[in-house]
Amino acid sequence: MVNEKIIGIDLGTSNSQAAVMIGGKPTIIPSAEGTTAAGKMFPSVVAFTKDGHLLVGEPARRQAISNPGGTVMKAKRKMGTKHKYKVFDKEYTPQQISAFILQKIKKDSEAFLGEPVKKSVITVPAYFNDNQRQATKDAGEIAGLDVVRIINEPTAASMAYGMEKKGEHQIMVFDLGGGTLDVTILEFGDGVFEVKSTSGDTELGGIDMDEIILKHIIEEFKKDTGIDLERDDVAIQRVREAAEKAKIELSTVVETEI
Repeated sequence: MVNEKIIGIDLGTSNSQAAVMIGGKPTIIPSAEGTTAAGKMFPSVVAFTKDGHLLVGEPARRQAISNPGGTVMKAKRKMGTKHKYKVFDKEYTPQQISAFILQKIKKDSEAFLGEPVKKSVITVPAYFNDNQRQATKDAGEIAGLDVVRIINEPTAASMAYGMEKKGEHQIMVFDLGGGTLDVTILEFGDGVFEVKSTSGDTELGGIDMDEIILKHIIEEFKKDTGIDLERDDVAIQRVREAAEKAKIELSTVVETEI
């Protein structure tokens, strides 16, 4: 098929997103649930219910408080490792968990475009090693996608930034995501990109800020009440969501109430 669509996917730690070129312009592909707390993004959350149902994306995120033991998050951090997620006596690899997310993106993309989607480009942090890159590609293939290319996230951002720019530019891409940090210096001009330097941290992102706020809440609550919230999985998940909300609010104000 000459005009076969290839979707671009940002497979993130906290949220994922997809886009496609339509009429020469990048168009965001929304999740089937429409605009939610994550905007048009797909929460990178997978859940297994006790009655055997699989939930992915926003439906999985919504039930995380009531089903913490059956909910899997942050699989991107374990890509390329031998880690296994044990849920209700079954084990899943990070690739399998990521594949569920990619299947959801594929399905919603097909509904949005009104045609089958078979090919994709998936972005990864610039410092992902070969095992992590291969694991990402494997996840795409498990999801039924032909992953035509794995592209570094800062390179993809630079390509988007430079699409309509003329002349030569030197830019820094600072990508602080949900679970990873990527900082890259690039030069580009006439459609050619050259990476001058890159650095990052696979264990630093927004979720780490959430955990710091969460820890503070737990400690203060224990001082005030003598109750240890860490003994209650449901309570911890509820407080974790409150910590994330507080972090987001603190991006624009100097204080917030939890």
